[in-house]
Amino acid sequence: MKKLDVITIGRSSVDLYGAQVGGRLEDMASFNKYIGGSPTNMATGTARLGLKSGLITRVGNEHMGRFIREELERHGVDTGGVITDPDRLTALVLLGIRDQEQFPLIFYRENCADMALSEDDIDPAFIASAKAVVATGTHLSHPQTEAAVLKALGIARQNGSKTALDIDYRPNLWGLSGHGDGENRFIASDKVTAKLQASLHLFDLIVGTEEEFHIAGGTTDTLQALRNVRAVSDATLVCKRGPMGAVAFEAGIPDSLDAGVSGPGFPIEVFNVLGAGDGFMSGLLKGWITGEDWVTALTYANACGAFAVSRHGCTPAYPSWEELQFFLKRGVRNRALRKDPELEQIHWSTNRHRTHGGDWSTMRVFAFDHRIQLEQIADEAGVPHERVGAFKNLCLDAALSVSGGQPGYGILCDSRLGREALYQAAGTGLWIGHPVEWPASRPLTLEPEIGPDFGGLAEWPAEHVVKVLCFYHPDDTAAMKAEQEDVLKRLFAVCRRNRLEMLLEVIPSKVGAVDDDTTAHIIRRMYDIGVYPDWWKLEPLTTRAAWANACEAITSNDPHTRGIVVLGLDAPEDQLAESFAQAAHFSLVKGFAVGRTIFADAARNWLAGRISNEDAVADMTRRFERLCRIWDDARAQTRLNSDQGQQQ
Repeated sequence: MKKLDVITIGRSSVDLYGAQVGGRLEDMASFNKYIGGSPTNMATGTARLGLKSGLITRVGNEHMGRFIREELERHGVDTGGVITDPDRLTALVLLGIRDQEQFPLIFYRENCADMALSEDDIDPAFIASAKAVVATGTHLSHPQTEAAVLKALGIARQNGSKTALDIDYRPNLWGLSGHGDGENRFIASDKVTAKLQASLHLFDLIVGTEEEFHIAGGTTDTLQALRNVRAVSDATLVCKRGPMGAVAFEAGIPDSLDAGVSGPGFPIEVFNVLGAGDGFMSGLLKGWITGEDWVTALTYANACGAFAVSRHGCTPAYPSWEELQFFLKRGVRNRALRKDPELEQIHWSTNRHRTHGGDWSTMRVFAFDHRIQLEQIADEAGVPHERVGAFKNLCLDAALSVSGGQPGYGILCDSRLGREALYQAAGTGLWIGHPVEWPASRPLTLEPEIGPDFGGLAEWPAEHVVKVLCFYHPDDTAAMKAEQEDVLKRLFAVCRRNRLEMLLEVIPSKVGAVDDDTTAHIIRRMYDIGVYPDWWKLEPLTTRAAWANACEAITSNDPHTRGIVVLGLDAPEDQLAESFAQAAHFSLVKGFAVGRTIFADAARNWLAGRISNEDAVADMTRRFERLCRIWDDARAQTRLNSDQGQQQ
């Protein structure tokens, strides 16, 4: 049994994609950062489709190298073959979308890390662990990287693994044109043709565009080029034909490209062709490695390519397996796939767990985003509000002490009073919720820093989850509902635009009477207006029926939701234990987000000068630890009861 399905070898870069569309690269004012490079794209693309993928490359010992490694790990890609180069920088690529035909790009690859890949970097055991090994043409352009690729291919073939080549021809990466010519896809070269043909016999699958087969076959006559490749290789040849799809040839080359095996195409709007080939290859590899026939494999490939050309970026555009299956079943509703709300929701919700941090199946969150309450405590103690920020630093210390670097712990902290604590929390592994609502506002208004156009969210770190509390009730007036819903819809849209997760907190009991369906009614209304929170934060519901109704309202609208956390409402520990016991029966409830039960006493005593920093942290640590135990015990008891019931 092989541990991995596929290992890709070669380029790994950071793609800086121009955020503005329709202008020159010279005029683009801001850029979105993604991982890139064909092998890296394919490793992540196949991982999204459910394959166990690995990558062999080099990255720099700096921020961009760490970004690539962390992104790969978030996608579930095995990074055992990713070498950190102590001397060279990670490659960068600047890209833009000028129009449907022009996609300018500049490769920053002078002595870059991945071009230092060597034979010593190829671990035979790692190669032998994969069902298939995929190389790309760029790493055949230099003797050192070529030697590494050939070693990997040799080991793969000795161990019965499949081998594949994505020709991936970039003339300027072969030294045939200048830095400003990165968009050029074809320059004839006998030297490049000879280099490629020297290794084509090592592959079971060779994939390329018509132009790429021209360079591999040494002629611009596509059929003759394919025949020339066939003369030196028994591989299945897959020729990509742009909007006409692709064709596969397992044996001899017929007199027409149309005579090859093909899969259905998808009529979509072309927005961005960059990275489309890597998306295509990801889908093709999914079918090929899992033993599908060529029609099915090409269907996967064409669909993944369609997603890629319809979205911004390369890797971010590729579908999850759930998304691909949904698309193939439902078909094209909007030729601009990125403007299809139903499809985009599935894309977001089935890929976010691979792109936003650790394991959040259990959530133990210390909420100290309170502003009014802590300002009131400061007023009672006769100290300035600035002292609240220092206290929130102590709250963070307590959270870190309890978490001990383990997953499943988090904080809620604001940036008006707790900015320094937010800064310190970055990169600690904590889940970080960051509120936007103006405290106690009804109708809902946001903190001034968010701005009238909500543009302030563009400054937020990607790891922050946008938390918004809305005092909403089904019996609100039509005017109140309309005003609050407008804010929520706009906020949700801006969160998605900035690739930020959103947590929606609703507390109807503060507004009016509630019954077993009140919270579920609110949840259904949010989905009806197009708001799909990644997280829900709900008050402790008092009956099993209320929890069941709320959970059903969520899962029937968004089966891929992150889940629910239970808030505390300043309840004493014994009451929280009762509410936790009720909530723990429902797997959609992941844990709690509690604040005043943990910090209230410490805040009063510390702000009044009655206890030290150490005593405040110790007190909050004990209380937070107790709540964690209460939740964990409640969940464990629920699982025990469930297991006993199944045994009976």
